[in-house]
Amino acid sequence: MTTHLALLRGINVSGHNMMKMEALKTMLENIGFQNVRTYLQSGNVFVDSEEDAAKVGFMIKQEIFKVFGHEVPTIVITKEDLELCFKNNPFLKEKDADTKKLYVAFVSIALKKESINDLKISQFKPDEASIDGNRIFIKYAVGAGKTRFDQKYIEKKLNVISTIRNWNTVTNLLKMYEE
Repeated sequence: MTTHLALLRGINVSGHNMMKMEALKTMLENIGFQNVRTYLQSGNVFVDSEEDAAKVGFMIKQEIFKVFGHEVPTIVITKEDLELCFKNNPFLKEKDADTKKLYVAFVSIALKKESINDLKISQFKPDEASIDGNRIFIKYAVGAGKTRFDQKYIEKKLNVISTIRNWNTVTNLLKMYEE
């Protein structure tokens, strides 16, 4: 049995794709997932399953559509993905790093380092980004709400599915994995 973390994009945001976490939890248990736990209302769900990550993501996405009628992109990551966030985030290594400005975009495929050129991040200065596999580390100069360098932009430029989490959420998700 493997513990998977499903990151659901765009639920319970500004009145769109609304679903209660308790209802989501029950729905996932009803299709056979075990030890289902959620974190926050924004779609962070741990499930235990014998299935691989791709199948888990497909099952969750399909069942959400069937039960709630929402088309919700889903990215399934591992504990190792979260651990690599801490190990490989270049912005954490900076002196006096402000973790309130750090985010991670989890993307549906592994990216090459050269993909950073496709993002044309220089047009968003002083925001910064760095690619590491299926993660894009982001440091916003002001904040996530005041930039055009967002999930929609990343998806359009790289032709991927992505979902972004702030550093506090990444930290807490790793703690939950370790419980």
